[in-house]
Amino acid sequence: MSYDPPRTAGRLLLTPEDKDAPARVRRLRRLGLGERTEPAFDAFADRLAEVAAVPYSMVNFIDENRQFFAGLHTPDAGGQGVLPAVDTGDNAAPQVGRYMTRDYGFCPHVVVRRKALVLEDVCDYPRFAGNPVVDDFGVRSYLGAPLIDHTGIALGTVCVVDVEPRPWGKAGLETIKALAAELVELLERREGGLGF
Repeated sequence: MSYDPPRTAGRLLLTPEDKDAPARVRRLRRLGLGERTEPAFDAFADRLAEVAAVPYSMVNFIDENRQFFAGLHTPDAGGQGVLPAVDTGDNAAPQVGRYMTRDYGFCPHVVVRRKALVLEDVCDYPRFAGNPVVDDFGVRSYLGAPLIDHTGIALGTVCVVDVEPRPWGKAGLETIKALAAELVELLERREGGLGF
């Protein structure tokens, strides 16, 4: 007997199974996250991009079907721009916006793993090199960390992306983890009515 991995649009379906998605969605709704943009999240994404010296950075909340970039920094719009989003399935170019299907990108892996992910050159990793963002949008380097709140739920990620390979090193890993912890603290202050 042979095993044929699931495919979507001719590609291997490499998005991990996310058993925590229903609990995450309930938690995001309680916090009022994942549905609308807020200037504070864009400002945080701008800071991520500045600290990491990258063209793209995101604050990303993930539900069962999609990713939502509540905070977004792009080189051409300074946080007000958009990134590639969803493939419409009609052979047209993917639409742009703050939403992206779970099959695109690396943040769903970070949320399921509940650990930071360092990809200095995504092409060095067959599992990640096949992701649509590599060919379709030129992503070559990724660094992301989960946003795990006090309930133990991974709400989403903070991440930085480059179109060139990047040697993130231990310093990059520690920085992205520290920034994720900082954002979680801000979210918890917000939940407690202390602002953000």
